Amino acid sequence: MSKNFDVIVIGGGPGGYIAAIRAAQLGFHVACIDEWKNAKGGPAPGGTCTNVGCIPSKALLQSSEHFDQAGHHFAEHGIGLKDLSIDVPKMLARKDTVVKQNNDGILYLFKKNKVTFFHGRGSFVKAADGGYEIKVTGAAEESLTAKQIIVATGSNARALPGAPFDEELILSNDGALRIGGVPKRLGLIGSGVIGLEMGSVWRRLGADVTILEGLPTFLGAVDEQIAKEAHKSFIKQGLKIELGVKVGEIKTGKKGKESAVSIAYIDAKGGEHTLEVDKLIVSIGRVPNTHGLNVQAVGLKLDERGAIVVDDECRTNLPGVWAVGDVVRGPMLAHKAEEEGVAVAERIAGQHGHVNFNTIPWVIYTSPEIAWVGQTEQQLKAAGRAYKAGSFPFIANGRARALGDTTGMVKFLADAVTDEILGVHIVGPFASELIAEAVVAMEFRASAEDIARICHAHPSLSEATKEAALAVDKRTLNF
Repeated sequence: MSKNFDVIVIGGGPGGYIAAIRAAQLGFHVACIDEWKNAKGGPAPGGTCTNVGCIPSKALLQSSEHFDQAGHHFAEHGIGLKDLSIDVPKMLARKDTVVKQNNDGILYLFKKNKVTFFHGRGSFVKAADGGYEIKVTGAAEESLTAKQIIVATGSNARALPGAPFDEELILSNDGALRIGGVPKRLGLIGSGVIGLEMGSVWRRLGADVTILEGLPTFLGAVDEQIAKEAHKSFIKQGLKIELGVKVGEIKTGKKGKESAVSIAYIDAKGGEHTLEVDKLIVSIGRVPNTHGLNVQAVGLKLDERGAIVVDDECRTNLPGVWAVGDVVRGPMLAHKAEEEGVAVAERIAGQHGHVNFNTIPWVIYTSPEIAWVGQTEQQLKAAGRAYKAGSFPFIANGRARALGDTTGMVKFLADAVTDEILGVHIVGPFASELIAEAVVAMEFRASAEDIARICHAHPSLSEATKEAALAVDKRTLNF
């Protein structure tokens, strides 16, 4: 097997494996290095997203939603159940099966596209022959060389100072996905995507969930109107959310015969409290993963956060070295990493790969789901941009009524003069799917009128998108 390649990709997450496949499609001799292991020690490419992030969390969200529906909503459909129970080990086993299917799918895609896969940790050794020598440390040590290197090593969970993850009582996203039974009391620090999704999973299954958030506002990056609607829904479901708190000392120990976590905190009004929980999930953000890359061997530049410094086209300070995904600037989203991976592979081939940061969709897979693209109303106000807004509630949508889920709305923001769509924000059923229409529209610089004039199937949730576009011109038909 040749150890000389055209392109070496370090990291097999969404950014890395997609970059490797696209580069191979473009005719390059490509290697991809990834160190993730499954329970048996075998390769598990897919990075955080596949192994302890996007994929397993959605599997648990689906299982917990079924349980919640069976316990609280089946009766209104005339479906009766007795002795409803949850088998958590079986639920986790299903989640693990879904993860393995994705791992195996990536390995198959490597084989299909003739990408050479190395299972181990990749690191720089030195510049060599107009390129770079990369060491693979795994079951067997390998030495590879290539003129083009793509770093896609992702990110790691950020721990609280003084409260390291033990993945038994103080949990990162990894441990949160492996809780072996429903905790009676679950605490979360951070009300971002991971906190809300994991809180929703275990709340549905019966845990008493409290979320402590340091910021004074809920989901500050989300359109304020949408965030308020979501907050109201989460509180109604039973999630306890405290904003503007200052977390103090965190202790682990015994409470009776059971292990427990104690969190001291000060609330927004200055009151001192102690929260006692069985498990604590810390979701206060993520940090770029450059540990073990040996960047100093080649002089690869990092910023003050430890992220690899890149330009607008993902070029680093070194010729032939690129970086994509969570390890560079920009939103830490799997689909952003994928788009950057494709763009870099195409740039290496002399093409003009492109990523439009203004049309990257964001999704929180709670119930209701929250999804958005483009600018929020508060951003437009801060920029002094003249705009028009229109919204349509799902309670007026026939398909939502039939689903039995009428929470939320679709909201459009458009330029006051040109009517160009500037942002679309959704809270409600299947928001993650509905947002795609808005992304396409914004990529083509469509107007709200364009969406309003397009025929949407009836009955469908997408009609709420059409009606929200009509609302920009104050002419909704069904509300």
